[in-house]
Amino acid sequence: MIHNVYLFVEDYGHEAFLQALLERFAEEYQVDINIRSFSATEGHGKVISKLTIFIRQLQRDKEHLPDLLVVAIDTNCHKLVECRNEIDGVTQNIKGFVVLALPDPHIERWLLVDSVAFKKVLGEGCNAPDQKCDKDRYKQLLSQAVRETGTSPILGGMEYAGDIVEAMNLRRITGKVDSSLKNLITDLRNQFKRWKSDKS
Repeated sequence: MIHNVYLFVEDYGHEAFLQALLERFAEEYQVDINIRSFSATEGHGKVISKLTIFIRQLQRDKEHLPDLLVVAIDTNCHKLVECRNEIDGVTQNIKGFVVLALPDPHIERWLLVDSVAFKKVLGEGCNAPDQKCDKDRYKQLLSQAVRETGTSPILGGMEYAGDIVEAMNLRRITGKVDSSLKNLITDLRNQFKRWKSDKS
């Protein structure tokens, strides 16, 4: 059985990171998935309004509901619980198959939390990121970390997202590194365990 997974993402970075993470879990749990991506740009407010429209369309076409919907939006310095509640309010009628990916504060930080994985991909490690609220801070830190390896970051470093995710030590990350990433990994792992159990 192939499980249909929809990604509703804020930008390319979220899509690249999540696609790699989903494919990694699919391989680990021997579950077949089909990923389809939907992107909504133009900032947090626009993303929420587009998500609301997207959810309405899904509810109208119940025959084609996905097995899993992953919604990815940066917290943008808002509290994690506030962002979760905001999206829960939009997705409450289909909540049973929704997983939230809420990088705190931005997706670029997730690529810097595992220095060993970063080194495996780019040849040099990176400094462990702090957790400060500052617009574009983590875009700059990721781009700088990539440049320091002697590589030119064509897409700000996000072009390495898939390889870094593949190299990550997910057990260590969920142990202590980043609570927003830990939540996502835990939720996805639980979903793939359920799918694997259904196969047995």
